[in-house]
Amino acid sequence: MTDETLQTPEPDGEAPPAQAEDLGRLVQSLQLELGEVKAKSAEYLDGWQRARAEFTNYKKRQERDQIEQYHTTLARVLQRYLEVSDDLERALKARPTEGEGATWAEGVAAIQRKLLGFLEAEGVTPVLAEGQPFDPNFHEAVVQESHDSIPSGHVVEVLRPGYKVKDRVLRTALVKVAA
Repeated sequence: MTDETLQTPEPDGEAPPAQAEDLGRLVQSLQLELGEVKAKSAEYLDGWQRARAEFTNYKKRQERDQIEQYHTTLARVLQRYLEVSDDLERALKARPTEGEGATWAEGVAAIQRKLLGFLEAEGVTPVLAEGQPFDPNFHEAVVQESHDSIPSGHVVEVLRPGYKVKDRVLRTALVKVAA
């Protein structure tokens, strides 16, 4: 600094007019710069908050998608086991009642019980059908016949059982419906 910039205040305690103008411009410049920095700071904060919210939403969406994918895959696998259960059921309908065949049939029945226990442990439950009102969400009508003892629109007979896991239908029941 030069001697010119370091002027001593006037005897009455006030700065000379030139120095006061310089200080006023400096203060004004600093206030303007402060306002710009505050605006930039607010812009950065807003951007960061949006990015954080978007990331949180992304994580939630990913978790939801993973759960949905898990349930879809589980349903696909469980449907394959239901096909095996159907095959075992058909085999047991024609099972022999005497001799070695009866012993073999008991083994097949034990396997079916084990399979049904596995399905039940996974949350698979049969769809209620026989005697129930027909519901296209749970039943698939393949035959319609008149019936005296069952009201119209109710299931007369289950041709193939239906199953669900929680609120998701794995397979609709094939049914006969009273006309």
